[in-house]
Amino acid sequence: MNQTLLIIDAQQELIDGNIKESKVFNKEQLIGNINLVIEKAEQSNVPVVFVRDLDVAEGKGKGFQVHEEINVPAETKFFDKAATNSFHGTGLLDQLKSQKVKHVVIMGCKTQHCIDSAVRTATISGLDVTLVGDGHSTTDSDALSAEQIIKHHNDTLHSHYNVEHFSVVRNAAEDLFQPIHDSYR
Repeated sequence: MNQTLLIIDAQQELIDGNIKESKVFNKEQLIGNINLVIEKAEQSNVPVVFVRDLDVAEGKGKGFQVHEEINVPAETKFFDKAATNSFHGTGLLDQLKSQKVKHVVIMGCKTQHCIDSAVRTATISGLDVTLVGDGHSTTDSDALSAEQIIKHHNDTLHSHYNVEHFSVVRNAAEDLFQPIHDSYR
């Protein structure tokens, strides 16, 4: 099965925070889990794709780049986006379809925005999705703590669109590149 690891907005300034925003919840765990899953992807010959948000650090400099503690593979493909949705205006979906990808493993930031929209768009676009439950993060909102937001989305997005294509939530330590969607169908 053709698969891709999709890491969204794992950018220096977004993860570490800046003058206006605090660092993401469980920053160290997030970076560690992203590196763990990248290592697993490389061992399984699964390509890695990063999506970067052009709003982060005004789309330039060190703050815009993937976080310096993340081990970016040499063959990594990058897409830059100007919208919350990683598939909007980026060519990402065309790339995945041209590679005949059927399963996408998703990680990154921020949970309630870019991660949520990527999971939902991928499923309705004909892809099975594994969301890494301990591989996405966010900051507190006015209504909920980051921890509550993450827990809510892990619960909500597990088996989301439980028809032909849907998402399951699994943790970084699991064998993410052995999809389990068929056990739910």
